[in-house]
Amino acid sequence: MLRALITLALICLLNPAFADDDRAQTQKQLDATRQDITELKKALSQLQEEKSGVQKDLRSTETQMGKLEKQVEALQKELKRLKASCNGSTRRKKLQSARVEQQRLIAIQARAAYQSGRQEYLKLLLNQQNPEKFARTLTYYDYLSQARLEQLRNFNETLHQLAGVEKDIDLQQAQLLVQKSSLDDQKAQLDTVRQERQVALAKLNQDYKVRDQKLQSRQQDQADLTKVLKTIEETLARQAREAEEARQKALLAQQEAEKRQREQEALAKNRAKDDAKDDSDVAPRRPIKAPGAMVSSAGQSYGGAFEQARGKLPWPVDGRLLARFGESRGDDERTKWDGVMISAAAGSQVRAVHGGRVVFADWLRGAGLLVILDHGNGYLSLYGHNQSLLKEAGDVVKAGDAISTVGNSGGGQDTPALYFAIRQQGRPSDPAQWCRTQG
Repeated sequence: MLRALITLALICLLNPAFADDDRAQTQKQLDATRQDITELKKALSQLQEEKSGVQKDLRSTETQMGKLEKQVEALQKELKRLKASCNGSTRRKKLQSARVEQQRLIAIQARAAYQSGRQEYLKLLLNQQNPEKFARTLTYYDYLSQARLEQLRNFNETLHQLAGVEKDIDLQQAQLLVQKSSLDDQKAQLDTVRQERQVALAKLNQDYKVRDQKLQSRQQDQADLTKVLKTIEETLARQAREAEEARQKALLAQQEAEKRQREQEALAKNRAKDDAKDDSDVAPRRPIKAPGAMVSSAGQSYGGAFEQARGKLPWPVDGRLLARFGESRGDDERTKWDGVMISAAAGSQVRAVHGGRVVFADWLRGAGLLVILDHGNGYLSLYGHNQSLLKEAGDVVKAGDAISTVGNSGGGQDTPALYFAIRQQGRPSDPAQWCRTQG
C-alpha cells in the first residue's frame, strides 16, 4: 500500500498534467475513507453502548443470584434448626415419655386383669355368706375399673397431642421445602439468563475487537492518503508558484520596457505622471493590525473571485486581535504566527469570509476543532480552536454562513479565541491584507 502511494506521488511529481486529476481522485478516496472511519466510530460507539447494557444486566442478574444463594442458605439453616428443634422439643419429649409410661401402666393393669380373670367377680356374686366383704370387694373392682378407664383416656389424649405436635412440625418442614424449591427454580432461571448474557457479552467483545482493528486500518489508510494528497498539493502549489513567477517576470519585463519607452518620449515633463503611475502599479500595502485592535465581521460580503478580494473581505468574527501575522509565538523566536488569533466570547458564531467548499471539519492536534474552506485557485481559509463545528466536509457554504463557534479546543490557550489563517498556493498570507480595516 505504501509503495503504491510512493509510486503515485512520483508520477504526480513527474507528470504535472496528471497531478490535478489525480488530486481530485485522491481527495475522493480520502473522503470515502473518512466516511468509513466515521461509520466505524459510530458502530463502535453503538457496540460499546450495547456492551455496557449487557454488562449492566449481567451485574443485575449475578446480584440477584447472590441474594437467592443467601436466601437458600438461610432456608437450609432454618431446616436444620427446625429438625434439631423437633428432635429436641421439650413438649414432644414429655409427651413421648408420658406415652411410654402410660403404655407401661396399661400393660400392667391388663396383665393383672388377665391373671384375675372374670371367675373371681362371679364367685363374689354367688357367695352370699359374707355380704360386707362382697360390698367392699365390689367397690374395689369399681375403683380399679375407673382407674383403668382414666388411664386409657389419658393415654388417648397423649397420643392426640403428640400427633398434633408432629403434624405442626411436618407442616413447617413442608413449607420450608416448598420455599427452597421455589428459590432453586429462580436460581436455575437466573443462571440460564446469566449464561446467555455472558455469551452475548463475549460476542460483543469480539465484534468490538474486529471493528476496532478495521478502524485502525482505515485510519492508517487515511494517513497514507493524506500524505499523498499533501504531496500532490505541494506539487500543484510549486507549479502554480513557478507559473506565477514566470508571469510576474514577463510582466515586469514588459512594464520595464514600456517605462523606458515612456521616459524617452516624455522625459522630465512626464516624470511626475510616470511616478504616479509607478505608484499605482504597486499594490498598496495594508497596515498590519496591531495586537489589541478590534476587528468586525459586519459589512457586505464580497461575491467576486477570491484572488480579487484583497482588502474587501469581512473578518470571521467580532473581537480583538491577540496575535498578528508574522509575530513570534511565545518566547521562541524561531516559530512565527502564520495567521492571527482573535479573542471572542465562547460560543460566538464564526462565519465564512468568502464562499467555498468545506474540505476539512474535524479535530486536529494543535488546532483543536478545525474548519478549512477551499475557495478555488489554490486559496484556503482556516478556522481553528473552535468549540463546535456547524459544517461537515463536502458542504458548500456562502460568504457569511456560520461554520463553527468560538472556543479553546486543542489546548495552548486559556481564553476563547479563533485561529484564522489564509493560504495561497500552500503559502501563508497575512489575513490583515485580505480583510477590511475597522472604520
